[in-house]
Amino acid sequence: MPQSLENYIELNKKAIVKELRQHLLQLQIPGRLKESMLYSIEAGGKRLRPILLTASFEAYDQDKQKIISTAAALEMIHTYSLIHDDLPAMDDDDFRRGKPTNHRVFDEATAILAGDALLTYSFQIISDDPLLTDRQKIFLIKLLSQASGPNGMVAGQMMDIEAENNAVSLERLEEIHALKTGELIKFAIIAGAFIGGATNKQLEFLDQFAYNLGLIFQVQDDILDVIGDQDKIGKPVGSDEGNNKSTYPKLLGTEGAIEQKQQYVKRAKAALWKAGAADSYLMGLTDLFSSRDR
Repeated sequence: MPQSLENYIELNKKAIVKELRQHLLQLQIPGRLKESMLYSIEAGGKRLRPILLTASFEAYDQDKQKIISTAAALEMIHTYSLIHDDLPAMDDDDFRRGKPTNHRVFDEATAILAGDALLTYSFQIISDDPLLTDRQKIFLIKLLSQASGPNGMVAGQMMDIEAENNAVSLERLEEIHALKTGELIKFAIIAGAFIGGATNKQLEFLDQFAYNLGLIFQVQDDILDVIGDQDKIGKPVGSDEGNNKSTYPKLLGTEGAIEQKQQYVKRAKAALWKAGAADSYLMGLTDLFSSRDR
């Protein structure tokens, strides 16, 4: 790895933001809709999912131009999910990444349509990518629709709503977050490695890695909601408790949540070794997911 993880993340963030802007600015659509889409895309964010996709690809290949459009499409779907999560009918949040949420700046109808537009446009971007083969496009579109749809993220969101005000087991909590948070992370890992030419056996181990990485991300998210810095995480601390969410600290206590996270870290790294990707940026990103403060 020729550069530090910090520099790697920063350089890839810039490339992804540039790609996102290019795709959105070329759209000939109503101005308010474009403005709303750009507002949430440009509201900051860690861009961790497209960076994971890039790192997974680079564990097996180096020509990053092959995956930049897919990385942008993934970030669009993630952004759509945040716009809809913030709506009054969902989490009813006023701030996201330290800025007013989309529906507060525009209105609920525009925010819903902006989310819808980002979701559907993402699949067009993949299908139009001249650097992907038809086989790769079919694989990616199927995998992304599964990850973000009724068998993936949307199912997890529904289960999360149903778990409000209810005590759930650790197994149920893992199932919820493996779908709600983990499926897009899994797409990032599998999609990048697939385009990069990973073998089926390597993809199997990366699937295990991605599952645990998604849970690491969610545990840390839950922990930060209890002990995080509001200025860093960009939303009020304690919002999960206020919304009666089922969380790791609520189930296990804060110390128990930290211990559980370490189990996921151990399993993720073991799977990464088996996938032959232990010397990639994925290893450092695993530690980042576990220790992030925002």
